[in-house]
Amino acid sequence: MFQFKQFTIQQDRCAMKVGTDGVLLGAWAEGGSHILDIGTGTGLIACMMAQRFAEAQVEGIEIDSEASEQAKENVAHSPFCRRISITNLSVQDYTEVCREKGIRFDSIVCNPPYFSRSLKTPLQQRNLARHADSLPAETLFKCVKALLEQNGVFSLIIPKDQELLFMKAAIFNGFFTQRICNIKTTPKKAPKRLLISFTLTHNTPTDTCEETLQDLAGERSPWYAKITNNFYL
Repeated sequence: MFQFKQFTIQQDRCAMKVGTDGVLLGAWAEGGSHILDIGTGTGLIACMMAQRFAEAQVEGIEIDSEASEQAKENVAHSPFCRRISITNLSVQDYTEVCREKGIRFDSIVCNPPYFSRSLKTPLQQRNLARHADSLPAETLFKCVKALLEQNGVFSLIIPKDQELLFMKAAIFNGFFTQRICNIKTTPKKAPKRLLISFTLTHNTPTDTCEETLQDLAGERSPWYAKITNNFYL
């Protein structure tokens, strides 16, 4: 169990537990009135987006049935239960459903599976959550393009070493970078994570920055403390 200020995340049935990547994305991503969380897992990011954007309707989709059921339970016990719905579908199938109904989103967020060449575990549920077999970057961007409003924003977090792969997929599908935030664990280390937002319209230069999670004493940096202040106890 992971306790936040306004909601609690149970995670015993989910392969991917609450972690820094999900918290970062949920605290940083741009919102809207109709938000989609692809691969919602525990429902963490869906709850964070609902907390940050009080008027938004949030949809969370999750391919793993056990995680989907736990996300539904987490949402049901949150203050945002009337504004969040969870669906047990792959993004590919969900895209087809939305296409038939004419549904689009002005904000889409995703903490995607990204391992492509690393050794898999014996646990199929964890492989599904961590490895890109079921959702390659090219497929993700193709689906997001079909689901995103023309002026909408797609936000995601990836390892720094996956930047080129995801950038190529984005460009191939007609996306432009809006914001890029390089995340360092400590001041002396190279960036390890990348927060990126994309749009389908090229209006302004990319807003680029570099931030750190911990200071030299090992405490939360002022930036990290500020963006997570409304969530962490």
